Amino acid sequence: MTIPDYQTVMLPLLRFAADGQEHSLREAIEKLADHFDLSDDERKALLPSGRQATFDNRVGWARTYMKKARLLHTPRRGYFTITDVGIQALKTNPEAINVKFLERYPEFLEFKTKSNAKSTATETDTTVPTEERTPREVMEDAYATIRTQLASELLERIAQSSPQFFERLVVDLLVNMGYGGTRKDAGEAVGGHGDEGIDGIIKEDRLGLEVVYIQAKRWENTVQRPEIQKFVGALSGQNARKGVFITTSSFSAGAIDYATGLQVKVVLIDGETLANHMIDYGVAGAPEAAYEIKRVDSDYFDEA
Repeated sequence: MTIPDYQTVMLPLLRFAADGQEHSLREAIEKLADHFDLSDDERKALLPSGRQATFDNRVGWARTYMKKARLLHTPRRGYFTITDVGIQALKTNPEAINVKFLERYPEFLEFKTKSNAKSTATETDTTVPTEERTPREVMEDAYATIRTQLASELLERIAQSSPQFFERLVVDLLVNMGYGGTRKDAGEAVGGHGDEGIDGIIKEDRLGLEVVYIQAKRWENTVQRPEIQKFVGALSGQNARKGVFITTSSFSAGAIDYATGLQVKVVLIDGETLANHMIDYGVAGAPEAAYEIKRVDSDYFDEA
């Protein structure tokens, strides 16, 4: 048979996890390859990039989408278990589990909305069937989805890390963004400061003509206005003019409104923004493949 698409993989994958045990993704790939009776050639067939087996990639995406719908849970890297939501989904005896089925879950709709929002920024209409869109539009849409998923995975890994690791991550990001002078200077400035609501101080430029005060919160709960007020009070106590408040969660509307109307400059970086900055500035994201798009060079054919 041909290699099944990732949506066809979803229901067998969820049934495989129905025993409630913790399974590795590699184990699932092997079991599902047997389930679909794939040949050795089909199991080894690679994506166009040549970097990953096609079937491995599709099982991975099936797991990712069901994880976004909370049907599956990843207790640690490379492993997954079924959730109570997943068990209830199987009890409905569905004929198939696909993207349309997952849209009944608010968490998946939120994930899909974020992906579509990024696609809209590139003028891609994701409501148009794939066969009716140009190859460029399909690629832009796929890139937006992959980027959204990567950002989500980065935040999950940060949540599982230690506070010390998060401090190092903040340093790496700010240095890659051009702040902090040298890595050594930045490392000494951030982490362990803890003075009146300030976690660290970092140079805005290599000469140190201006400094930026930092507050970093590895939180799950929404950051409320009082936390920003406390940070601003700490800035005032240091006669500081600039501050950055970084969190792995989000900011309430009241916190955002308060920060917007201040005389001192306070930049709020929520979890989604943090993850996207990490992607853009090469922190904790390893390149997997690169695709170069070319067009006809009209100048080359100019015989004038």
